Amino acid sequence: MTERIFNKMKPLDDIKVLEFAGIGPGPFACMLLADLGADVLRIDKETSLSEIHRKEFINRGRKSIVLNLKSINDVNRAKKLIEKTDVIVEGFRPGVMERLGLGPDIALSLNPKVIYGRMTGWGQTGPLSKAAGHDLNYISLSGVLWSIGPKSHNPIPPLNLVGDYGGGSLYLVMGILAALFKRTQNGKGSVIDAAICDGVVSLMSLIYQYHQIDKWDKCCLILNSK
Repeated sequence: MTERIFNKMKPLDDIKVLEFAGIGPGPFACMLLADLGADVLRIDKETSLSEIHRKEFINRGRKSIVLNLKSINDVNRAKKLIEKTDVIVEGFRPGVMERLGLGPDIALSLNPKVIYGRMTGWGQTGPLSKAAGHDLNYISLSGVLWSIGPKSHNPIPPLNLVGDYGGGSLYLVMGILAALFKRTQNGKGSVIDAAICDGVVSLMSLIYQYHQIDKWDKCCLILNSK
């Protein structure tokens, strides 16, 4: 009888991730990284938030600490953590991490090999970059929501699976994994700027292709007839 030996190592077992606690796509991206074996440490703002996050399903697989990033002492503690980490994940509005003294320029000066993952709705620049937004805003202005549901009814919101998770988390994780691979070749860190509105437009490539060649209505008829 042949004994089968399974390798229990995961692909990211030696990778350390520093997560600045947020909502939506950031935590889900870090859940995926943790599932792949990464050692994820989340920075929470308050002890109460830390307790809540520990009970949330998508926050599985990581440790957490509480830091007050308005305190210079705690910012310095965060910098010490950055020096020893492989990946940073943050999902604040553009400019917030820079004002805290923890932006990508500072992080890469402390640790030239770090992968700095940024997650926003609209991107770091542009007319809407500073505007508040939610999953439904991003998929609406990207044209995705318009395509969901029958023409005779209002669009059907697809939970936050298309925006936050599909266009956000998955593209952020893909960028981080690509940057980690590139680092094995050149030894350098990089900045990954993922925006939900960009990701969902990419997800819509096939649909926009059909629409461009006047086949979208035919596809809708086929789908609605099933």
